[in-house]
Amino acid sequence: MGKTPLIFHSIKEFIAYRDALPATTRVGFVPTMGALHAGHAQLLARSSAENEINVLSIYVNPTQFNNPEDLKKYPKTWEADLQLASAHGVNVVLVPVYEEIYVDQYRYQISENDFSKKLCGAHRPGHFDGVLTIVMKLLQIVRPQRAYFGEKDFQQLRLIQDLAGSFFVRTEIIPVPTMREEDGLAMSSRNVRLTPEGRKKAPLIYQALKAHDLNIARKQLDESGIEVEYLEEIFNRRFVAAIIDGVRLIDNVAL
Repeated sequence: MGKTPLIFHSIKEFIAYRDALPATTRVGFVPTMGALHAGHAQLLARSSAENEINVLSIYVNPTQFNNPEDLKKYPKTWEADLQLASAHGVNVVLVPVYEEIYVDQYRYQISENDFSKKLCGAHRPGHFDGVLTIVMKLLQIVRPQRAYFGEKDFQQLRLIQDLAGSFFVRTEIIPVPTMREEDGLAMSSRNVRLTPEGRKKAPLIYQALKAHDLNIARKQLDESGIEVEYLEEIFNRRFVAAIIDGVRLIDNVAL
């Protein structure tokens, strides 16, 4: 077990801490919504290895949930999250509250009008507006040299990379490969919500993604009783969103 990190709930107090760091300090950042798992651990370990200060944020961001029930059911595992953070070199945990992070009550939003409307964006109206807005806020607060994002959420990763480029954000956005369970299922905080039967079925999503033909992939999922929200190929990658037990899972692979 590593050293217990500093915990900030106040953005003002975190900024005072950040301002006091020497200008040459390399700061790495991993933004999350908590319910941390081995995929997050990989992001944190990478950030710890490449930076002098490793910052983790935990904030379940309501503006990116188009389904209020999904927000209510999002798992919260604070004690376990803190243990994982301590074990993977986290120096600081930022846990902001809505009233501070959205002091404007979400009057100001960042929108992208092309790729964010496809794939997940086509099925989750406003989702990526919430994602891009919170990420920009957090990058402004933390001011890291590097921020780490998993490739499981590849559409999100691509949009954040483009956001940083478009707004001249000096943070380097670093992609980290998807972590998978032994049976191939992409690690996700949502996996804990699957029933035992649904969990047995879930690896079929990854198996279908690796099928030679897109039509074969869709047929495999349909025949298994998995509801396919989308299954498409863009940017030389195959993307899927599928629903099992009412739980929405996403994944992607390079072709």
